[in-house]
Amino acid sequence: MTTAIDTDIAARLAATDWDAAATALDGAGWAVLPGLLGDAECDALAAAYDMPPLFRSHIQMARHGFGRGEYRYFAYPLPPLVAALRSRLYPRLAPLANRWHERMGLPARFPSDHADFLARCHAAGQRRPTPLLLQYGPGDYNCLHQDLYGEHVFPVQAAVLLSAPGEAFTGGEFILTEQRPRMQSRAAVVPLAKGDAVIFAVNVRPVRGSRGDYRVAMRHGVSEIRSGRRHTLGVIFHDAA
Repeated sequence: MTTAIDTDIAARLAATDWDAAATALDGAGWAVLPGLLGDAECDALAAAYDMPPLFRSHIQMARHGFGRGEYRYFAYPLPPLVAALRSRLYPRLAPLANRWHERMGLPARFPSDHADFLARCHAAGQRRPTPLLLQYGPGDYNCLHQDLYGEHVFPVQAAVLLSAPGEAFTGGEFILTEQRPRMQSRAAVVPLAKGDAVIFAVNVRPVRGSRGDYRVAMRHGVSEIRSGRRHTLGVIFHDAA
């Protein structure tokens, strides 16, 4: 059923310059969608962190060597705004995902509808929802990592910053690194404002070289929070085993 929230998110995404986003993703492995969510939506999602019935699990990063801070994975059914972002972003990104896989010689191809892709995940035993809320306080950070979760991996994911840098928190920059063959790792600090979304490579992306395309591995993380509290919504399109 199409809801007002779903229709609204679809309209916002329709107004996005997807050609520019695709160019940025091809060139650097990431792109920013400015102001995807409004202040009230960000605040409501951040407040949802303290509503345990919405979630299937609660992870303390330090216990697993992931960094410091914590996050919660949403349970199904997802909150309407999270569900709308996931289902409406996916078809905008599926053509890019298919093009990347073709360039990298990877066999998997992705259907245009997210429900069809989730059916593939669930048939393979990947049935646990992966959208999550992350919460950081002073001294917290997120180590560089990749969100893979199983055999079926959609090669792009999204994160929306729900807190205002310089006001709600200081530090806590979103960081991406890439490892090209026979080269040192390169890092990028992604500039984000409250409500901005960053779209980025989950694992590997293609880079054009003198002998054709080759694969570059990417990781992402968050630098140390110096003060305040930082909340982020993560939107991963494959489910977990």
